Amino acid sequence: MDKLQWGASWLELLFCRTRMEKDEVSLKRLRSAMDLLATVLSEERFEGAATALVTELATRLDCDRVSLGYARRNRIRLKTMSHSAQFGKRMNLVRSIEKAMDEARLQGRQIRFPAPKGHPVLVSRDHQELSRQFGSGAILSVPLQTGSSYQGAMTLERPGDRPFSDEDAAFCDTLAAVVAPVLEEKRLNDRWLVTKVFASLWGQAVKLLGRGYPGRKLFVLLATGVVIFFSLATGEYRITADAILEGAVKRVVVSPFEGYIKTAPVRAGDVVKKGALMCTLDDQDLRLERLKWLTQRTQLRRQLKEALAKHDWGAVNILKAQLEQGKAQLDLVESRLKRTRVSAPFDGIVLRGDLSQMLGGHVAQGEVLFEVAPLNAYRLILQVDERRVADIRKGQQGDLVLSSLPGKQFKFIVEKITPISTAQEGRNYFRVEARILNVSQRLRPGMEGVGKVFVERRKLVRIWTQNLREWFSLWLWSWWP
Repeated sequence: MDKLQWGASWLELLFCRTRMEKDEVSLKRLRSAMDLLATVLSEERFEGAATALVTELATRLDCDRVSLGYARRNRIRLKTMSHSAQFGKRMNLVRSIEKAMDEARLQGRQIRFPAPKGHPVLVSRDHQELSRQFGSGAILSVPLQTGSSYQGAMTLERPGDRPFSDEDAAFCDTLAAVVAPVLEEKRLNDRWLVTKVFASLWGQAVKLLGRGYPGRKLFVLLATGVVIFFSLATGEYRITADAILEGAVKRVVVSPFEGYIKTAPVRAGDVVKKGALMCTLDDQDLRLERLKWLTQRTQLRRQLKEALAKHDWGAVNILKAQLEQGKAQLDLVESRLKRTRVSAPFDGIVLRGDLSQMLGGHVAQGEVLFEVAPLNAYRLILQVDERRVADIRKGQQGDLVLSSLPGKQFKFIVEKITPISTAQEGRNYFRVEARILNVSQRLRPGMEGVGKVFVERRKLVRIWTQNLREWFSLWLWSWWP
């Protein structure tokens, strides 16, 4: 029983020792591969990285020659060779190496020539031909896998008295797995820009037209349908502009003479009827003056009778002239008394004027007291951007939506385009006047909203890209010599 336990312990220790030796070998192999990967990463371009790789690999594995090639048009093309900057003149050797690389790449397996005993039998005719023609006694070709395909291969050559061992083959497999993605990335980045664009388009075309990728195909189909639809579909081209309502007529009510405010029953915002009292001026001084002229007229008439009785014709003429003068002054006072009542000139709304805060205040003759606009006639003012004013024509119709009445549209027609622009918020706007066609009792001067002027029917793609096209045209013109 003791011997059986000792034997089991010995087997367990042997197994652990063997596994540790294998792990140590694998770790050493991986460390060497990482060193070579660092060499490749230190080079910026593919050619330098490939040359550094094959040169360092030839030195480490004591090879006569190490070659690296990549597939192009389903055939390997030699990219670099160790210890040789130029190999174009050695065409026979290059072709033989490329065939050997293709042999390993197409089979997707590592090929050693001569093949070790006990290994799987692989096609190695091109390796045999390379050995026969150029005296390479031992050849090892390792395919370089990127993704799911083999894009290149490495071929290592030695004299026949130093064949490649299993450890060498395992190291090359590890190195190929580590270095292949990095080399492929550098090779793709070193291509011409036109080549990159063409390759990208070709890849997308293969994904689009080939098997699989149903989501991509559906997206392209929908996008194509949308482009065709918007290229053919038309819509109303309308110009949008900020709008404000004004009265078609605005009447100014002024003070008829110099005086003082007595009463002011209306103010801005009130709706008034024609002839309605808006304010009154103090008439106390005028009444006193009227009484004065009436008293004077009575005295002059009595004096005139006395002069007629005495047949004093000179005095009669003077008194008649004074009576005429007094009558004129009295008529003037009477007229002013009537005008102390300031009335509305027509049915409308008071736009400006609040005299309730200045009762008893002084006003000069001609001073503005109120502004009144009618309620049955409006003028719509559109602020049209200078980039769109060229499309506006007299007689065009449009729709208006006011901020205070968002649920109702009002029709209008353009009547006048003023050739004067105003600057607002960094842009120039032209004043366009229009007339409301369907007037409502709910409308009031000063209401603001958004108006849209119908120009014509255009293709939707032209409408939606107009701003971009105009911006690009202006930018190109500003930079064009």
